[in-house]
Amino acid sequence: MARLGTNPSRGKTLDFTPPRVTIAVLVYEPNQLGYFQHRLEVTRLTINSIIRNTKKPFELLVFDNGSCEEMVSHLKTLHESGQIDTLVLSRQNIGKLNALWRIAHLAQGEVIAYTDDDVYHLPGWLPAHLEVLDTYPNVGAVTGFYIKQRVAMSSDKTLEWVAQQETAKNLTVERGQLIPKKWEEEYMDNSGRTLERYQNEVAGLEDVVVDFKGLKAWVSAHHFQVLTPKKVQIEVLSEMLEEGWSDQMMGRMVEMDDRMDAKGYLRLTTYAQTMRLLGNTIDDEVKALAARDGVSTTAAISGEETEKSSGFWSNRLVRRLSQAVINRLYHKLHQEDRS
Repeated sequence: MARLGTNPSRGKTLDFTPPRVTIAVLVYEPNQLGYFQHRLEVTRLTINSIIRNTKKPFELLVFDNGSCEEMVSHLKTLHESGQIDTLVLSRQNIGKLNALWRIAHLAQGEVIAYTDDDVYHLPGWLPAHLEVLDTYPNVGAVTGFYIKQRVAMSSDKTLEWVAQQETAKNLTVERGQLIPKKWEEEYMDNSGRTLERYQNEVAGLEDVVVDFKGLKAWVSAHHFQVLTPKKVQIEVLSEMLEEGWSDQMMGRMVEMDDRMDAKGYLRLTTYAQTMRLLGNTIDDEVKALAARDGVSTTAAISGEETEKSSGFWSNRLVRRLSQAVINRLYHKLHQEDRS
């Protein structure tokens, strides 16, 4: 049949302007067993903290990397309700590096605020990140929670710049054991590190705090949560993915950081803590923090999300009972590992 009429969109212009910032969350929950038992609740808290504690305008882009039906259903609900602007659902896990490559090209904003799906965003986090990006020259990465170990990782060019500017008296520098003990305790708890392992990782390291144009920042950044200009992200990833694809599910993240550092892009952390690493559970302190901000910490999924039809009740009951046994064993084993 021949075309009837003219496409009504022809000749029209967009009344939409892309926001400066795309907040991107990479999600992965293959099942709800063992390590991933509480992942839905953790991811939900991550996304809710972004929505609650970030002022518009921004694009919220969520890339789901092959999650189970419970997670996918929840994300679809958030997208349908308008809380997620752009939702990408990959049936298979395509690996973290490949997903980051696609996020970088899909993002509407010129700046990408990337986060793993286990990071709580505190009020005022985005303005603090942008202030560092806009104040310091040639910034490649800004993160919101300081990790002492990272001073010795992917920070060489930033430290060189600091030394040059210090000699020229363009900034002031503090060096020493400056990190608050509480931050170290939080990091150990939420990354599953023992005190012995952590002490070995930071042995001999000094913290470095710079003050440039009246704005303080910690030297170093990491890849768990990072704000970066989109052009920098694409530049680095295009070199890493010469053929457009990596066959690794995880890995090469430190290489990504190293490549950014080698190009001379500054890597810094906001002086005030603007993020909290959650790990794979939510402790009482984070629950209290969320309550203060008015952010729900329950995984409360609607019946529409969890039940497709009454015929699935028996199978779901068996699955839930099996999950409970496996999760109990997992919890017991890992409690003993840390004792």
